[in-house]
Amino acid sequence: MSDFYAYLLLGLEHILNWAALDHLLFILALTCVYTLMDYKKVLWQVTAFTVGHSITLALATLKLVEVNTTWVEFLIPCTILFSAIFNLVKTKKRYRYWLVAVFGLIHGLGFSNYLQSLLGAESSLFTPLLAFNIGLEIGQIAVVSIILASSLVTMHVFHWKQKPYIKVVTGITIGLVLPMIIERWPL
Repeated sequence: MSDFYAYLLLGLEHILNWAALDHLLFILALTCVYTLMDYKKVLWQVTAFTVGHSITLALATLKLVEVNTTWVEFLIPCTILFSAIFNLVKTKKRYRYWLVAVFGLIHGLGFSNYLQSLLGAESSLFTPLLAFNIGLEIGQIAVVSIILASSLVTMHVFHWKQKPYIKVVTGITIGLVLPMIIERWPL
């Protein structure tokens, strides 16, 4: 198996894994306000997240940025909570792209230590980072597709209105992320 393929699979496994519940909840909070007709907007947001994630992942892997992992692990569920809260208040969606990219920066820092240990003495970091991020993006698109398909079924088959659907999904997300925040409280 090539190194590129191995890191691509690592990126896929990073997102398509119940151990990555925080990332799945982030994508759920991000996506649940959209319908299938908004797929382009969702893909741009997921890409903004991946760009932010890639930047800090690269900087931290190259040891150009070092952060306290305790705080990063705490901030990750906070980004999910903020995203969920934004679903309940009226915000202009165009600002979400920048916010999602910033949240991607935080999430990228959370995975950098593990990736550093995997890369070890790799001569070039470009190919493994590229492969990992492509795998991550593919995985996120798969998760987004499942969420958008679920919302389509919920709204058209079960005849839910979009606002109640968003409130229920957001409530579930908040209910799952609050224990993470308490568990990871850094003080």
